[in-house]
Amino acid sequence: MKRSLNTEDKILKAAIQVFVKSGFEGTSMQKIADEAGINKALLHYYFRSKEKLFEKAFANIFVKFVPRALEIFTSELDFFDKIRLFIGTYIDLLVQNPLVPGFILQEINRNPDILYNIIREAGVDPSFFFIQVEKEIASGSIVAVSSKHLFINIMSLCIFPVASRPLMQRIVFNNDERAYAIFLEERKKEVADFVINAIKRK
Repeated sequence: MKRSLNTEDKILKAAIQVFVKSGFEGTSMQKIADEAGINKALLHYYFRSKEKLFEKAFANIFVKFVPRALEIFTSELDFFDKIRLFIGTYIDLLVQNPLVPGFILQEINRNPDILYNIIREAGVDPSFFFIQVEKEIASGSIVAVSSKHLFINIMSLCIFPVASRPLMQRIVFNNDERAYAIFLEERKKEVADFVINAIKRK
């Protein structure tokens, strides 16, 4: 049987949808086959196991997040402009893929080693950010801060409002979807201002 890139791509897209919605444990090869509109035998021809398909699907998710971040932080932009652009871009990606943060948190608890290997292979390496922070500290443009704390603070401030949307939207916005969507858009400037004001040397 000749492999088709179109069929493989269709399977991968279906797998991402099912894995993100149901998690690894809640996903079966039959569910993925049904989502892709193919029979299970054809699915197994392309991907021998759920584990292999999960690794491929998860890596595909991270590919969306990595290149833009690298492009931003290796650009010639001012450091504070890089932070603003990264936060805006990252929040946009999270809003466009709202189930991904919850999915990642769930899978971290299930098997962190697998996720770590997939993430590293996808090219996620925050060291380029750490190096830039140290350079900015040395130049005197920002106060002495822990680059690792700064990195995790930025990621947390971006991720939490999206990951917790089902609850926060009800608690803070009386379940008003439009109001929460506006809030997430405003969040890009709010987070950037908060971070920059915290580290900028007065």
